[in-house]
Amino acid sequence: MTSPLPSDPRVPVTLLTGFLGAGKTTLLNRVLEQSTDGRVAVIVNEFGEAGLDHDLIQSVEDEVVLMQSGCLCCSVRGELPQTIAKLLDRREAGALEFERIVIETTGMADPGPILKTMMMDATLSRLVRMDGVVTLVDAVNGASTLDAQFEAVSQVAFADLILVSKTDLVTPPQITALTERLRALNETAPIQQPVLGEIAPSALWNLSSLREDIAQDHAVAWTSAQPDAFSALALATPAAADPLGNLSGLSAPAPEPEPAPLHDQRIGSVSVVLEHPLTDSAFDLWLNALTALRGNDLLRVKGIVFLEGIDIPFVFHGVQQVFERPVPLRNWRGTDRRSRIVVIARDMTRPELMRSIDMLRATQPQNQPQS
Repeated sequence: MTSPLPSDPRVPVTLLTGFLGAGKTTLLNRVLEQSTDGRVAVIVNEFGEAGLDHDLIQSVEDEVVLMQSGCLCCSVRGELPQTIAKLLDRREAGALEFERIVIETTGMADPGPILKTMMMDATLSRLVRMDGVVTLVDAVNGASTLDAQFEAVSQVAFADLILVSKTDLVTPPQITALTERLRALNETAPIQQPVLGEIAPSALWNLSSLREDIAQDHAVAWTSAQPDAFSALALATPAAADPLGNLSGLSAPAPEPEPAPLHDQRIGSVSVVLEHPLTDSAFDLWLNALTALRGNDLLRVKGIVFLEGIDIPFVFHGVQQVFERPVPLRNWRGTDRRSRIVVIARDMTRPELMRSIDMLRATQPQNQPQS
């Protein structure tokens, strides 16, 4: 019998993002009033912006608000790494208790720089780990926000979980159209539709697969296209066209589908599966070339990779030119040796991304010339 794998001792950090009015405040209050998953330290920009439910507040000390549930909320003073470091120091000294951290971004924030900071800061990377990016999208104003603000598009592209709020205020066809648009921007993030913030806080945790103790099916799902999560009404099959409706040929032709909005066109994504293990040199060459040529435009690169001569795969994740240490998936079972790679980039078309992936495909046995 194999011994259980040790869990990562670092404090998990969840990034909560979404444009103004998307419902971050409602969701935060929901998280703070429930402590079944342990105490949470929430970092916000200012208490006033957070709109915290004051019935939940027990006491205030310096920059930290203590909630009745035992959870914490603190405001950013200066740089984010300094705020996190202060929280961790007070936790180590026994002055505070919490098991995880949630960072709420401003509505206009691009998640990329925050993720890079968490990965590049040598001290923080030893003490905390990114547990996932949760993005809220307002079903009422989400489409217009995506049209007007590229930051909102980036928030969706970075997400590990997308929550579509205010679905009770729009029609099923509007939900369908918005969800299809979100899926085109990010095909690997699950899409859920909580109403009035009614979602179990546990659904926001353990989203990343960059952990040695991660389950195999979780890691595969993290790097695979997700099924659409429309409501049953939104998925209703449209009525079939009347075969006798245009016998004269005088009816107006069906309208051409509208092109994708400009901001959406700036996001390219590709998800590929490679059947055979890769050589470490081929994988390194591909990754180095991609980051050297287009590093600033790489929003996220993640995947599960099998390398020749190694029985277990590695999960990897990067933002622009910065990559976290690959993690071996020691829970892997079965004979599946396929690598799964996802690239989401800015100002790179899907054909451009596919040409990049062709560097890896060329190393696969079936693509090599027969002797």
